Amino acid sequence: MNELEQLAGRVMVCGFPGVETPPEIRSWLADDSVAGVILFKRNIDDLQQTGELITSCTETEDPALPVLVCVDQEGGRVARFGDPIVQLPAMRKLAEAADLGLTTAAGTVLARQLRALGVNLDFAPVLDVDTNPRNPIIGDRAFGSTPEVVIEHALAFADGLHTGGVLSCGKHFPGHGDTDVDSHLALPILRHDRERLEEVELSPFRAAVGRLPAFMTAHVVLDALDSVPATISCRAIVELLRDDLGYGGAVFTDDLEMKAMSALYPIEESGLLAIEAGCDILLVCSDVEAAGRLREALAKEAGRHRAFRQRLEEARSRADALRRRVTTLPPPMTLENALSHPEARALEEQLQRLE
Repeated sequence: MNELEQLAGRVMVCGFPGVETPPEIRSWLADDSVAGVILFKRNIDDLQQTGELITSCTETEDPALPVLVCVDQEGGRVARFGDPIVQLPAMRKLAEAADLGLTTAAGTVLARQLRALGVNLDFAPVLDVDTNPRNPIIGDRAFGSTPEVVIEHALAFADGLHTGGVLSCGKHFPGHGDTDVDSHLALPILRHDRERLEEVELSPFRAAVGRLPAFMTAHVVLDALDSVPATISCRAIVELLRDDLGYGGAVFTDDLEMKAMSALYPIEESGLLAIEAGCDILLVCSDVEAAGRLREALAKEAGRHRAFRQRLEEARSRADALRRRVTTLPPPMTLENALSHPEARALEEQLQRLE
């Protein structure tokens, strides 16, 4: 593996099919040429197998630069782990209890259990504002239909995740709550003016600056910003998120295999465009061969163009900084202790009363 290939891999988080780590991923992890992995239900049989899988991904890591082990565990319909990991309700239902202490406790208990398994980053909280009843993908994943409710409860949930030992990642910048198209299937377009975006969509992200170590982009076109999806828009990532909002954390793309992107660009092109636009970590959630092609394309572009290599090095720096933040989190408990913790039992009782 040459230097540029390693540089390219260090800005990628990859998923894979099956319940065992593929040889390619094992090789990249051993060479520290991938930032991390993302797990889905397809990777999980039971807790013992999951622990062994995660161990196989982290056994060669540098303790000072941990591998990111990521999951989408929001609650409700977006939860990769089943019992005995705490099963949270949809975030809207959690927020409807109007108890910020409960929301924080939910994040804390969930994070302790995830961290005990080896997970160290949760793609949560959702910072989208649920303003469109026809939205097929956000809906009750959002904490509420007003920015105020979303801000209060999303930040409380993120605080809980950090207390429990897991990094948070707010999503989906610059806002996916008012779409009527699922970006897994097609490209949504929002036609709100900038004033409306400031009042609603952008408000939770602005509030989360300095509180959340990572954001994830939305594959959504906002007409007021640009004619291309935010994931590959310099106007969205650099001018708006970095310069206007002042965000200095790591920026993940949403999965580049989603149709909103893959129907427009081959992954080698969308990943390159996302890096050029200011994103730091590229998500390729299932296709290992496609991830390999993307890494090769990034390395080749870095070899041809010094400016792109510098941008790639900046992205790697932010990805590495995020990985180092794992070492500042509370250390993991044993899974038995995390599952039986008094706060876990108390949370279960409170959640039962919400049903």
